[in-house]
Amino acid sequence: MKTKAVLNSLLAVVLVGLLVTPHPTSARPPAQQNLPGSPTVIRVSSNLVMVPVSVTDASGRSVNNLTVTDFKVEEDEKPEPIANLAEPGQTPLDLVLLFDISGSVNPRFGFEQQAATHFLERVIKQEDQVSILAIGAEPELVQNITGKLSLALDSLRRLEPTKGMTAFYDAVVQAAQMLRKAASPGARRVEVVISDGEDNNSEHFQLTDALREVQRADCIFYAINPAGPSISLNALSLRGQQGMKSLADETGGWVFLPDGLAELEGIFARISDELRAQYLLEYYSSNTRTNGEFRRIVVTVPGRAGLRIRARQGYYAPLG
Repeated sequence: MKTKAVLNSLLAVVLVGLLVTPHPTSARPPAQQNLPGSPTVIRVSSNLVMVPVSVTDASGRSVNNLTVTDFKVEEDEKPEPIANLAEPGQTPLDLVLLFDISGSVNPRFGFEQQAATHFLERVIKQEDQVSILAIGAEPELVQNITGKLSLALDSLRRLEPTKGMTAFYDAVVQAAQMLRKAASPGARRVEVVISDGEDNNSEHFQLTDALREVQRADCIFYAINPAGPSISLNALSLRGQQGMKSLADETGGWVFLPDGLAELEGIFARISDELRAQYLLEYYSSNTRTNGEFRRIVVTVPGRAGLRIRARQGYYAPLG
């Protein structure tokens, strides 16, 4: 009887451990600022919301001297206490580079490839992970997620242009789903796209699907449209640019439209600098319903007038 009682006690401890999960940790933990005076609380990890935030001043320079008390977060117009603030650029990156190899970007392919190579060399650090997806007639995974920069660079250099069509939204969704499944806990998830956004061959997904999936993946979307001012010449080009802008606006990213190829290196450098100066806010939503609904997020810095704040505009609640 005594042995049975001991076994029952051990079983109860195991069940409690399975039902209650403490604050999630990562093998690559970010540096964090805890809210002063806040107690240590056991949380259910599904309530944790991560919000990467870019802050710049009036001249466009990154502001990296803010503390957790400077920020205010609202979810569906209700203030939420900030649990943690990772120091600017200190949280690791899980990045998918989407490279358009379709016929519409063929004339600029070599220069774009070279600029993207320099970008990865600049932005990917030892604790980061990267994968590469080609955008063609259908998405093609040319480099699975890896922490070895050399593998990613070799895969990028082996890409070749085609004269085919473009399954743009299928590729964006596949990249988001990859990040959702494979990204490390606590990492910032990023899609960087080199494309004109023109979609003429997606069989499974369109813009509304892509918007939903990048939000579900907690993903930031950046795009560089090498087509430049020529997008004004036809409706398909304008529609592609607007679609990429919607994805960037919703996730706190940015879309760049360079006047010429010579600007690509500078744009990649700007994205790299922004990622390295980005804060990561974390809060536990007071809305514990697991209904899968979209919830709006607003991040502000009330005491610092003139700052520009870019952050994801919402997220999808988990499904129970």
